[in-house]
Amino acid sequence: MTGSTVKILVVDDEPPIRKLLRVGLTAQGYDVLEATNGATAEQSARDNPPDLILLDLGLPDTSGHELLQAWRDAGFTVPVVILSSRTDEGGIVKALEAGADDYVTKPFGMNELGARIRVALRHRLQQQGERAIFQAGGLSIDLVKRIVKVDGREVKLSPKEYDILRVLAQHAGKVLTHQFMLKQIWGPAADVQYLRVYVRQLRQKIEQSPDQPQYITTETGVGYRLREADAPQT
Repeated sequence: MTGSTVKILVVDDEPPIRKLLRVGLTAQGYDVLEATNGATAEQSARDNPPDLILLDLGLPDTSGHELLQAWRDAGFTVPVVILSSRTDEGGIVKALEAGADDYVTKPFGMNELGARIRVALRHRLQQQGERAIFQAGGLSIDLVKRIVKVDGREVKLSPKEYDILRVLAQHAGKVLTHQFMLKQIWGPAADVQYLRVYVRQLRQKIEQSPDQPQYITTETGVGYRLREADAPQT
């Protein structure tokens, strides 16, 4: 993507939404492609592969879930950000479990969407290797030595608390569903209540105000998101 304009494929059957995205994303320097249904989206993705896809879940000829699943089953790894209604928590979770990278709920602001796009693009590039030191504001995680510090002060975590923080750090900036985190840490049969208890304990240790967290935020009905890492200094 370096040295060329990033191409974004917008898959949505609502003309006002497509116009909003075309104008807003073009103003942010992106090259915008459009598809009004699943068949057109599949053709466009094959003929002119995009760098990122914005996918509405409610398409006239197929569901966004089926389209996403088909892409992932075929090994199509382009980042996908879901466009969803605010009340469709179940649909969001299903899409994330199927391989979506993130989501925004309608109505959304272009600043919020732009941030989600940048995180998804960066995250896909960073998946080649895990950084030894994760740094976000005053939070520092040494992923080799397993040392966690907040504002320079070492914080002692239990093994499970550290595992949760490590998984979040590996996907910083991206929302992780409850089920994804449970599978990574406890296995598929675990109860989500375990996760909630440990996240609460973790916040007590790393957040200045656990009730208003700045590092681990809750995506209601979906999962958790760790604040994106600071940009490396040059």
